[in-house]
Amino acid sequence: QVQFVESGGGLVQPGGSLRLSCTASGFTLDYYAMCWFRQAPGKERAAVSCISSSDDSTFYADSVTGRFTISRDNAKATVYLQMNSLKPEDTAVYYCAARPGATVLYRTGYRYWGQGTQVTVSP
Repeated sequence: QVQFVESGGGLVQPGGSLRLSCTASGFTLDYYAMCWFRQAPGKERAAVSCISSSDDSTFYADSVTGRFTISRDNAKATVYLQMNSLKPEDTAVYYCAARPGATVLYRTGYRYWGQGTQVTVSP
């Protein structure tokens, strides 16, 4: 059985920061690509940032480039998303996701998901 536990969401003012964590149990992350997806009300779930399992290549959506940083610690079976300079449009439920092998950006490519954590950016 595979389980992800997400933490770090919350309510912040515009310009603030949060760090999301996603920790896996039941398997190791060494051979898994990891992504953070987010879903705002009325919008489709879309990839925000991903990190590969092999060469540490990273992907950032244009909307978050320069503000968000993804990292992973395989020894802790954890992936992080550092979010700085948050904007109201970043408000969404954030999900971590994992798949064996190469990074893909579409939701159905991912086998394992966290439960989601709410990020709200509001004055």
